[in-house]
Amino acid sequence: MTQASGYTPPKVWVWEKKAGADVAKLNRPIAGATHEKDLPRGKHPLQLHSLATPNGVKVTIMLEELLALGVSDAEYDAYLINIGEGDQFSSGFVALNPNSKIPALLDTTNGVRVFESGSILLYLAEKFGHFLPKDVAHRTEVMNWLFWLQGSAPYLGGGFGHFYHYAPEKFEYAINRFSMEAKRQFDVLDRELAQNRFLGGDTYTIADMATWPWYGVMTQGTIYGNAAEFLDLASYEHVQRWAKEIWERPAVRRGRLVNRSWGEENEQLRERHDAGDFDGLNTAD
Repeated sequence: MTQASGYTPPKVWVWEKKAGADVAKLNRPIAGATHEKDLPRGKHPLQLHSLATPNGVKVTIMLEELLALGVSDAEYDAYLINIGEGDQFSSGFVALNPNSKIPALLDTTNGVRVFESGSILLYLAEKFGHFLPKDVAHRTEVMNWLFWLQGSAPYLGGGFGHFYHYAPEKFEYAINRFSMEAKRQFDVLDRELAQNRFLGGDTYTIADMATWPWYGVMTQGTIYGNAAEFLDLASYEHVQRWAKEIWERPAVRRGRLVNRSWGEENEQLRERHDAGDFDGLNTAD
């Protein structure tokens, strides 16, 4: 790992677009739309605009789980937001989510917009009455873990994942800092899952749906390069058991494919409009 030196922060930071045009499509220091473009509208009550990142997969797993229970009103249209091309800065998407981050949901039955993945999970759980316990004690414990995930995942992705895998330069201090935090978080999960089958108890809930696309998927070694080996994730046996059990759920297998635009062709479902869209795709491995 290399360690850059000699950099002194200026008194006032100024955004330099020359730092990378591709980066400018993903992030910029101002909010608002960059171009006019309406969002497409499908036939179902729920309109999802997303991408199959961990945060996006949380929501498609939830929707597929609801449909698996026979909740027909949870049918949805899912449209791809290509963040690499700046789709999140269109006027239509910004109207749905002023923070310009995926996922974002429009409930056409009442005109409610919902953004932030945790908020969408909670909204759907309350709307349809599934995957969130009714009794106060269990519900609160599930919410504890949902909020834990929402606060912790940025350290895993934006911290560890960025500096270990995506950053064009490798900084030993940053990688050490976020590796320590990532392993601490896995230890938190492992200790919880040594006592409970799922997060917060013995019932599968939105806390598990929110957490699995980040921590469960990392144990499979499919994100951030060799991160699973680097962090010795095989040693967290209870996380491994939990991750495998959730991965075996058919709705999870389907949910991970929605709004996916990379990888093998039979693992991509750029748009989803009904259950038949999964025909011919790989939902078994």
